[in-house]
Amino acid sequence: MLITTTPFIEGRPVQEYKGAIYAQSILGANVVLDLLAAIRDFIGGHSKSYERVLARAREDAMKNLIKEAEKLGANAILAVDLDYNTVGPQGSMMMVSVSGTAVVL
Repeated sequence: MLITTTPFIEGRPVQEYKGAIYAQSILGANVVLDLLAAIRDFIGGHSKSYERVLARAREDAMKNLIKEAEKLGANAILAVDLDYNTVGPQGSMMMVSVSGTAVVL
């Protein structure tokens, strides 16, 4: 499956547009991660724990997007867009939303 953030792939014309596709992944953080992140915010630096959670959510969302494209018979996804949000009570969960256009090249 070819995946790109661009609306086309040079030299590979779109034969058929299958449609817009969407996927999400929502992961809950926990109190320990929140505490460690708060300490990191106070003293500066990266929160490796949150980076790992976000990476996992992104990977899950992309896997789900690929499944959606495969269901439609696509062999590529164009114009992929990723968005990150917090949801739930007091932003206790992290959501990665991904969208794109499923096509046959």
